[in-house]
Amino acid sequence: MITDIIRDDARQVADSLGRLLEPMAGGTVLVTGAAGFLGGFFMDVLDAFNRRHPGHEARVVALDNYLVGPPARLAHLEGRPWLRRIAADVARPLSELPAADWIIHCASIGSPSLYRANPLATIAANVQGTWSLLELARGGAHGMLSFSSSEVYGDPLVVPTPEDYRGNVSFTGPRACYDESKRLGETLCATYFRLHRVPVKVIRPFNVYGPGQRLDDGRIIPDLVRAALAGGPLVLYSDGAATRSFCYVSDFVEACLTLLMMPEADGEAFNVGNVEEVTIAEVAHTMAELAAEPPLEVRFETAAEGAYLVDNPQRRCPDLDKLHRLTGFAARIPLRTGLSRTLASYREERAAPPLRAAGE
Repeated sequence: MITDIIRDDARQVADSLGRLLEPMAGGTVLVTGAAGFLGGFFMDVLDAFNRRHPGHEARVVALDNYLVGPPARLAHLEGRPWLRRIAADVARPLSELPAADWIIHCASIGSPSLYRANPLATIAANVQGTWSLLELARGGAHGMLSFSSSEVYGDPLVVPTPEDYRGNVSFTGPRACYDESKRLGETLCATYFRLHRVPVKVIRPFNVYGPGQRLDDGRIIPDLVRAALAGGPLVLYSDGAATRSFCYVSDFVEACLTLLMMPEADGEAFNVGNVEEVTIAEVAHTMAELAAEPPLEVRFETAAEGAYLVDNPQRRCPDLDKLHRLTGFAARIPLRTGLSRTLASYREERAAPPLRAAGE
């Protein structure tokens, strides 16, 4: 559901980008995976943008099959005259989709717990879904974002990792359905740009987090938030020495929308994230401190599931020089602030009465 923190974050992104988003006014924007973590936040930024343009709003088509994100994530947008919702699988034929000026392709199964349970659906969304949307964009879109993953690098031997690193990836392991289909999705994007000049930009997110993620997502910060809301302990199924570079969702979306509006970024792939590398143990202890006084207990245990850490990267940190040179972007939200806002948003959500989307 929407919270005051999500609404405030989205408004700040729209305000920060200001006139850069003006070309969207009066146009059509397609968001796939619109009820998911990233898609939902893009929808909220578009809502904030449209509030600034009464009578000249962007028309928004929100597509989702609700396998990952629930319909209730978009319930607060019901009745917006500029919104059209389509319940459909992006990997299926999409004859009902209108031509779009801007395409934000977030539809994917990024949760480790879900993509392991749905490997073929994961491959289909990342490959067939991307292919279909590139064909749609070929019809005259001004810009398209296709979301890949830092997982295309696997367990990188070069850290910080630049965009031209080719990866150290298992193509048959338990993560391969996600990692390899993201890599093929990027091949499709590069091919459509070379052959048809489709104005697509590939985004490689690095550990984006924030309000709106499913707490059963299977990634570390939702796991920690769920444990914190339950009063602890915070359990790590490792020694906590692996590192990640976490990027708060509002910083991430601002960078992505900046790239969307830049023709000079067409046909390119960009790391988007934060350069602050921290250990998983540090993240857990920070969450433990934010959740309670005295801090909650942090435990280190062994996972019961044998495949839990198979092919899990030991380090994950982006080289952001390419992004910074083109856009000047640098993440602004420190990890402690982002974790605090994330935890507060979930507490607000738990205290509010449940919302139901029309048709549920």
